[in-house]
Amino acid sequence: MDNFIALKNFSAEQINDLVELALKIKRSPADYQTALKGKYAGLLFEKPSLRTKTAFYVGSLQLGAQPVYYAPQEIKLGQREEVKDAARTFSKYLDVVVLRTSSHAILEEFSKFSSIPVVNALSDLLHPSQAIADILTIRELKKDIRKIKVAYAGDGNNVCNSLIYAFSILGGNLNLAIPARYKPRETVLKEALAKSASSGAHIEFVPSLKEAVCGADIIYTDVWTSMGKESERKIRKKYFKSFQINDTILKLAKNDVAVMHCLPAHRGEEITDSVIDGDNSVVFLQAENRLHAAKAILFSLLKK
Repeated sequence: MDNFIALKNFSAEQINDLVELALKIKRSPADYQTALKGKYAGLLFEKPSLRTKTAFYVGSLQLGAQPVYYAPQEIKLGQREEVKDAARTFSKYLDVVVLRTSSHAILEEFSKFSSIPVVNALSDLLHPSQAIADILTIRELKKDIRKIKVAYAGDGNNVCNSLIYAFSILGGNLNLAIPARYKPRETVLKEALAKSASSGAHIEFVPSLKEAVCGADIIYTDVWTSMGKESERKIRKKYFKSFQINDTILKLAKNDVAVMHCLPAHRGEEITDSVIDGDNSVVFLQAENRLHAAKAILFSLLKK
């Protein structure tokens, strides 16, 4: 890999290899503890982060690399510092940049002018490192993604977009329960449809949450109001009120259904306490796997 920006740029083989590498690193972390010794990873985060920052920071250290963290007020890409100037400067000091930004356009411009690998640690359009951790979690729990039914309930946001790309490439079955006005971008859906034609993926919008989760092996949900959309929270709660994952909804899925959430959760909105803390929840295994996914991404980019 030259960069890790969008899953749509990778083949099924590349994604599967990355997930398998994450599994190997998870099972035998000591084998990789000096793999990136002498490397420096810049973590430039313009938005808040718990799991992504920790995963790439600690992941760098556990691979033997040295992380350098930059807070939002330090750089201010496009304001205090031109994006292309920052990219060129970082390229002189570091070996990889992990960038979390509000604008996917900034991410693309940064990678254009960077001579070192760039990792998308979240943009307004995509969250691919989250999706790799999710596929890793599904692989551990349910084995073959092509033989299970996954229901996603929530906003058509960056996490949803990356899941759609992942499933369309890998040939998975994904039911989407999303209010019509909050569906993913049309460009994402068109690209996923084209990829599904060759992979055999089945990605479908289902009008009701109950229909989407019926017989599901996995239920995945996310917040109704993502970062940057806080002013819409009141109106979004109105449109999403029938999309909550609760005990009643859980009974419609398979008995051993796994419940996933990328976190942070707005408990009492998209998911109830009884579900996220219940026996079917794998939310914190999923959170743990962010670390192993991050390590696999860094290793693949830097260990030539």
